[in-house]
Amino acid sequence: MEQFAGDKKVGFSLLGKWEKAVVNKYVAKIPSSVETYHLTLCTIVWSAGIVLFGWLATFNIHWLWFGSLFIVFQYVTDLFDGAVGRYRNTGLIKWGYYMDHFLDYIFLCSVLISYAFLLNDKYNSLFFILAIFAGFMVESYLSFATTNRFKIEHLGIGPTEVRLLFIIINTLLIIFYKTYLAWVLPYVLVFSLCGLCFVVYKTQEKIWQADMEEKNKKI
Repeated sequence: MEQFAGDKKVGFSLLGKWEKAVVNKYVAKIPSSVETYHLTLCTIVWSAGIVLFGWLATFNIHWLWFGSLFIVFQYVTDLFDGAVGRYRNTGLIKWGYYMDHFLDYIFLCSVLISYAFLLNDKYNSLFFILAIFAGFMVESYLSFATTNRFKIEHLGIGPTEVRLLFIIINTLLIIFYKTYLAWVLPYVLVFSLCGLCFVVYKTQEKIWQADMEEKNKKI
């Protein structure tokens, strides 16, 4: 039986090499009282805070600075949770795979909910953007189920780059507020949809080839 590989990510992202260097340097410095599952479950706290600060930003837009800070917190805990588990041989490989990526979805929802408080989204673009982003997640999980190779980066863009984009959006909202940003959402939707279609096409092509190779071996 092929070994579960959900804890081993493949693929390329723009900041991936830098992230690996940081993790390798600092994973041993994480306090022993902080376990891998503590870091994973922190996403619940960060997500709740992002929603709260998004709502508070409707009264004072500068609350979004705290939303950005919580995005950074989520990035740090998500970056180190799996690394801590591997370094200490905690053994929660499948639990970590399940909870970490379910909570990634909760985190994504929390960010878009916070924007829903602020933006005049008359075309419901945020809803459809959530659906497209969730599509990338589903594509990763289905691809992993058929290939046992887990990739979370698409077209050189991974969770880190997406978090950075959210922080940039928060900063633009604080500076320009909602009047100048809502019109961008349909373009983000179209770009994301085209990207998802391309990724799915390439993935199914590789899986098709793998199926045909397996078939030919049996002939």
